[in-house]
Amino acid sequence: MYTQKVLMNMRNLMLKNELISILFYVEPGFIRSNEVHLRLALIRKIQGELPRALKHFNAALRDQSPSSISPSQIKFHIAHLYEILDKPTFAKENYEELLKEKDLLPSLRATVYQHLAWITHTCEALGEKPQREPLAIHYLQKALESDPRSGQALYLLGRCFASCGKVHDAFLAYRNSVDKSEGNADTWCSIGVLYQQQNQPLDALQAYICAVQLDKFHVSAWTNLGVLYESVNQPRDALSCYVNAGRGFLTKHSSKTMNPSLQQRIKFIQSGLAKAPVQTVNGKPRHLPVIEEAWNLPISAEMTARQQQQQSQRYQHQQKGGLNGAQLNGQQSDLPVKKFKMEDQGQNGNTRPAGLSSHQLQILHTLQSHMNQGYQLSQPQQQLYNQLSHQYRTMQQQQQQQRQNVVQSSADGAGRATGSFSSLQQGHQDLSFHNHTTRLTTTTSSMPGTTTEVDDIKSPRSALSGSPPFSPVSDQELQAWLNQKDLGDDLLRGCNVDLDELELMDDDLVGMPSNNNTPDSKADSRVRTISMNSDINRHSPSEEEYKEANITMTAKELQARCKTDFKDMRKVIVCNILGDHAPPPAPPEPPVTPLTEDQLYPQTPSVFVENKKDAFSPMLQEFCLQHPIAVIRGIGAALKLDLGLFSTKTLVEAHPEHPVEIRHQNFKNYDENVDNNGKVSWDCFSRRAHSTIGWYAQYQALSFKESVKEEEDKNLGIMHKDSDSDSKDSSGNKKKKVTKALKFGTNVDLSDERKWKDQLQELQKLPAFSRVVSAGNMLTHVGHVILGMNTVQLYMKVPGSRTPGHQENNNFCSINMNIGPGDCEWFAVPDAYWGKIYELCEKNKMDYLHGSWWPNLDDCAKAKIPVYRFTQKPGDLVWVNSGCVHWVQAMGWCNNIAWNVGPLTSRQYQLAIERYEWNKLQKFKSIVPMVHLSWNLARNIYPTDIKTYDLIKSVLMRTMMHCFRLLEFVKSKGVEVHFHGRSKTDASHYCGQCDLEVFNILFIKEQEKRHVVHCINCALQASPELSGFVCLEEYDLTDLMKVYDDFVLHHVPAVTAASSSSAFTVHQVPGPPRPVPTSFSATVSSNTVGS
Repeated sequence: MYTQKVLMNMRNLMLKNELISILFYVEPGFIRSNEVHLRLALIRKIQGELPRALKHFNAALRDQSPSSISPSQIKFHIAHLYEILDKPTFAKENYEELLKEKDLLPSLRATVYQHLAWITHTCEALGEKPQREPLAIHYLQKALESDPRSGQALYLLGRCFASCGKVHDAFLAYRNSVDKSEGNADTWCSIGVLYQQQNQPLDALQAYICAVQLDKFHVSAWTNLGVLYESVNQPRDALSCYVNAGRGFLTKHSSKTMNPSLQQRIKFIQSGLAKAPVQTVNGKPRHLPVIEEAWNLPISAEMTARQQQQQSQRYQHQQKGGLNGAQLNGQQSDLPVKKFKMEDQGQNGNTRPAGLSSHQLQILHTLQSHMNQGYQLSQPQQQLYNQLSHQYRTMQQQQQQQRQNVVQSSADGAGRATGSFSSLQQGHQDLSFHNHTTRLTTTTSSMPGTTTEVDDIKSPRSALSGSPPFSPVSDQELQAWLNQKDLGDDLLRGCNVDLDELELMDDDLVGMPSNNNTPDSKADSRVRTISMNSDINRHSPSEEEYKEANITMTAKELQARCKTDFKDMRKVIVCNILGDHAPPPAPPEPPVTPLTEDQLYPQTPSVFVENKKDAFSPMLQEFCLQHPIAVIRGIGAALKLDLGLFSTKTLVEAHPEHPVEIRHQNFKNYDENVDNNGKVSWDCFSRRAHSTIGWYAQYQALSFKESVKEEEDKNLGIMHKDSDSDSKDSSGNKKKKVTKALKFGTNVDLSDERKWKDQLQELQKLPAFSRVVSAGNMLTHVGHVILGMNTVQLYMKVPGSRTPGHQENNNFCSINMNIGPGDCEWFAVPDAYWGKIYELCEKNKMDYLHGSWWPNLDDCAKAKIPVYRFTQKPGDLVWVNSGCVHWVQAMGWCNNIAWNVGPLTSRQYQLAIERYEWNKLQKFKSIVPMVHLSWNLARNIYPTDIKTYDLIKSVLMRTMMHCFRLLEFVKSKGVEVHFHGRSKTDASHYCGQCDLEVFNILFIKEQEKRHVVHCINCALQASPELSGFVCLEEYDLTDLMKVYDDFVLHHVPAVTAASSSSAFTVHQVPGPPRPVPTSFSATVSSNTVGS
């Protein structure tokens, strides 16, 4: 059901990331998963989510199933992503590796050479300019050898020649580029730059006008034109050009604020014009035509003739074989309104008839088909439909009137109706390779003598890279793009592939007739065909087999069932520990009871501990488990903890060279989170770096001294340049606040007992339920180190250091102690409302799991989300319960220590496995291996609570049955299984491709001179017959079966059961990261917690 729903949405071009995630979760072995990965990768690339796009392209490349895009093209995408991720070395290596392929298509080879040339031309890290430029020119010449018709290669060649000062060669290259691909605004802009450098202002003006007529949002052309007008003292025309440049910047960057440099220049000219007398401004002789006159300057007759000849050739090509969307984008055959004065007239001055290309007719047919089927068109689609309909009627009328001259009329006018494609082009110009170099050439200062720099993108971003790498694209815009049929680029054009024609199943693979009348009927046929012809064998079980497996069955009974289950490939691949028929996990709905205004800011549960007896009282553990978050005040003093062991001074004296992760952040006022423009934002900027404890200690001390000095100067009335005051300048404008940077020292690992023995021993004074190592702590039973979870981590802070919003890994509880001397401010949301926080993150374009976000309290209040807010003093311990969303900021200079704990309760285990499965859905690695942990719990504890017993026993049953099926399947493939074994302290295994936990049955393959673990799904994608893989078994099946059968519910006396906060009795403790006290009481409950 989910598979068909996803396919229908994809074929209707209503792609949603949530549905894609559900598809991979429910059907990870989906027969066309590589096609889904490709589409999702392209969407991520368009949205600017480049690392995630890279992940999907790699997944598509690993999949050996037939694909509508060749492996070479996918490799190009991967190399190009490295390029726009500003990793030129990786990009260059991937491009060069791609060129070694002998069967590479000439067009793709030419494109690779172009990108290699551009990297070499722009990247200073690849060598000195005198060495780089000849190599870049060599690459471009090789590109022209592969594709002599490439106007783009000629354009880039002109850029390289211009950078070397070879003006004549640059002009020749640009001229040839115009001959090959005349409709390129970047080429005309670069020609204008050369003319301007040669002090030929009128020629430069004409070239810039050609550029902006081709692309009315071309920022560089408008900016350079403004500079040109300023140079001849025509400020009014310069102002008009700068205003148009600003509009282009807003349009192409999907931004609400103009480029600061342009804005400043516009204000300067406006101020000058306001002060200057009118007669002075208007009375000066003009050196250049005003912008209105310049717009109508004719181009040379020679250029017009060439242009019309190319139009005729392109039309004849369309008549023969049609023009796909990628070609339309690459060639730009449909130009914006009023490109040249002579374009709209025939040789005798008569207006040529408006025509529609075959591609435009296809678009019109598709839009009409959608309307007939009841789909509601978006506003841009409706406008496009009205334009194309009007043109179609006009074309029919003119064809009737000029029937005798139809061929000549079509050759001159087909696909050239003014405005016919303007709305479509505006939505898609960022997707064309030629228009991508608009971004490429907007940094015109790379040529000698130019004075404007309006964009910093240095890559010719072809291959569907989409909008600028980090500019967000809304869902509406994405749907609009996908609903238009010309989504493509030069790479796909060169390989004769149109993105809209990338079918989910090839006709020859599914035996499907190709004479479907409409796109929708075609989609229906494909969905039905996939369902019927999938190689996933859905055998029909007998009535006896329909009986669900359950935890009352013995291990042998379950094994017998799996003798035939392995024929169902979905059961071999999928192991859902929540249940075979459990729906895909989703964020919870919030409680239905509405909250009052007072309830939105509840009082934080807190308790003051006066002595050791209070600290070890069973009521303290009960108190913590009953609230989403709790503060235990005074526990440091009550237990006489020497918190000085964690002070900066002690740490520096002990190990100054110990590594520390640095987070570069921007200081924000404590009650706000705004961006650089002063607007409320959820984004919490944080850039990662690395240093040492000694270095950060010096920074921490220097920061304190500077703050003391600023406070003293403030008392004396001395204001600093970086003051946050809201003073105004002499013109009455409010000054923009200066962003103050800070450094936050985080994730200092204190797990090494040899280095931090005194610190770790001091924490053993804490009550058992809050200790790092305890038999009552699930995370102790993992048996190996998980940094920061079952080990201690230290955080070193200055005022303003922020820990962004998050839930703990796999929803485990956490402990945090403030060492001091400063305070920390905490914000927390109960776990029942994390779904609402997730929705707000999505609304604010923040990634809930991967992103760095700081919730806005007003937004939370409007969404009726309660928020706890409190101050953590030095010596206070904060207990964060399972699933609680929280974020923290330092109010002073302080250190904190933190770790996770897992109470042995059914609620904790339930939340942990639910998050484990949700992480699978979201492709997020669960650093707590819940399957491995569940089997260790089964070995080490006696369950006394029936709910917790049922949960763990169910996980054991499903994972053991998955092992049975896997072994049967592997044997059916003729693959030998080798017993490998494992020790108790060995780390859990994760798939090297998809980051899923791999339990017991490992598929090993050598990659890049190292052995990589694969899950069954990734192994089958790489090789359906598992050739090249070694299959290892870590546990003997008889051992697993014995553990499963021995894990039974134990009954305890009624008095103990009634008062117990835990669901287990411990009978064995595995080898943890550190020794567990042997004197720990047998029954872990609220009555027996103690030291």
